Amino acid sequence: MPYQNTAIEGVVLFTPNVFGDSRGEFYESFRSDQTFEETGLEFSVAQVNNSVSSKGVLRGIHFKENPPGQQKFVTVTSGAIVDVAIDLRRSSATFRKWQAFELNEENRHSLLIGNGIGHAFLSLQDNTKVTYLCDSVFEPEKEHGISPLTAGIDWEKLVSRFGISEFLMSDKDRNAPRLDEAERLLLL
Repeated sequence: MPYQNTAIEGVVLFTPNVFGDSRGEFYESFRSDQTFEETGLEFSVAQVNNSVSSKGVLRGIHFKENPPGQQKFVTVTSGAIVDVAIDLRRSSATFRKWQAFELNEENRHSLLIGNGIGHAFLSLQDNTKVTYLCDSVFEPEKEHGISPLTAGIDWEKLVSRFGISEFLMSDKDRNAPRLDEAERLLLL
């Protein structure tokens, strides 16, 4: 089974079956029928986003109001990231818990992130390319963020072996509310 459940319900790690021969390799990076069959999550692609990041770029924590929420299927096509999912569902047994995954062009792992889960990643290499399949379109009035430096994520531990000592962030992400503020403001 290419899909593996994680410590957070609604966050699933995907590892494709890779077929190689003298010509190179082939693999299916996403199938909606297989996703539903193995995870029970219906995922229909409504929008595809791409980012290119330098080493040390930290993006997120981003999430869409739940409901309706937004599911994402995150894949690295070039380079490497530490991808972090944080449970922002107040009714969840794992509320405020986070889990990190290394996604890169070699392991070809992807992360399926369900509704109510915040998402952030740190680029580990220059020119890292990430593709996000989203099950709903961007709606600015429903999109929110939490400062990734104030959500209890141990970024230093996660990246100590990669030689990253400073994070490059957008002002929007750096100045986003703290996790406890977002909860108080009823964004979660």
